[in-house]
Amino acid sequence: MNVIYLFFAFLIGLAITVQAGVNANLRQSLSSPVLAAVVSFGSGLVALVLMLLASGGSVPAMDVIRQVSWWKWMGGVMGAVYMITVIVSVQKIGTANLVSLSVAGQLTAAIVLDHYGLLNFAVHPANGWRLLGVGLIVAGVLLVVKN
Repeated sequence: MNVIYLFFAFLIGLAITVQAGVNANLRQSLSSPVLAAVVSFGSGLVALVLMLLASGGSVPAMDVIRQVSWWKWMGGVMGAVYMITVIVSVQKIGTANLVSLSVAGQLTAAIVLDHYGLLNFAVHPANGWRLLGVGLIVAGVLLVVKN
């Protein structure tokens, strides 16, 4: 396994946590969680368009776009729901609670997706070690969330 990808995965975890605080503060400044999400997604869109242009990427033909299954377009909707949930809840439940619960949910979903090879993922069976890992994460979440 390439260590650089593991390092980037760790860094993105740090960034997501910081992003929660940044967007929550933006919400306070703009007095609207939805507007804060729009600004966040808007600046992200600008950054992505610039990256696409810089990388020489191209947009597929309209026929190709029309053939994409409806559910493949839902990633952005899920991202919007995630962002609004974070913006609204992070200051109420705390960053550690939000992140630990989010990670536990992500890992649970990941184990199921990997085990069954859903969404075209390679199959990685939910063996005892993986299930123990999820159990330990859930135990850690219970310790973090407990007041």
